[in-house]
Amino acid sequence: MEDKALIEATALHVEKLFAGEGSGHDWWHIRRVWKTALAIGEQEGANLTVVQLGALLHDIADWKFHDGNEEAGPQAAMAWLRSLNTPEEIISEVAAIVKEVTFKGAGVENTPSSLEGKVVQDADRLDAIGAIGIGRAFAYGGHKGREMYNPGILPALHDSFEAYKKNQAPTLNHFYEKLFLLKDRMHTQAGKKMAEKRHAHMQAFVQQFLAEWHSEETPPSSFLSV
Repeated sequence: MEDKALIEATALHVEKLFAGEGSGHDWWHIRRVWKTALAIGEQEGANLTVVQLGALLHDIADWKFHDGNEEAGPQAAMAWLRSLNTPEEIISEVAAIVKEVTFKGAGVENTPSSLEGKVVQDADRLDAIGAIGIGRAFAYGGHKGREMYNPGILPALHDSFEAYKKNQAPTLNHFYEKLFLLKDRMHTQAGKKMAEKRHAHMQAFVQQFLAEWHSEETPPSSFLSV
């Protein structure tokens, strides 16, 4: 199958799987990551076939919805690509992207092993911050039945993927535990530039959220630095 047809078939497959999903990990999230990754990949001189397939399949079987299974995503991506007789070299590169793209905790090193992986990870992380990132964070929190905020539960910087996976904290904690960290973990110049503006939007939102919540009170110190 030609690269263009392979990408088109994958896009249609993923759209059918994720249309109407309500946790913030829907088709539109994947589509945004796909388009952002393509734009960044063009600037970085990456293999655009691998970038696009990696972006389209990066959430194909996310561990968050598969009992914490880190291998579910790579396995699903490989199965789909093999069904289209994709060259094994491309399959292995895409599977690596799917496995390496996810955030694993504040204290966990997680740099993708390829340029294409870095491009897709930057694009995915850009969709986790800014105005859309704020909306997605609260959509996921509601989907999981979590409180928006609880001043008695302070943020934790997880030092292992297992600790991060077990986290059930309120949604606002997620900004401190992940989202505010992403700006400084971008790999590409384009990603770094885009992240600056989106990061500032999140800072302003959280400051306003805390001001409205606490009114005349002072929020706990762990929530003051944004």
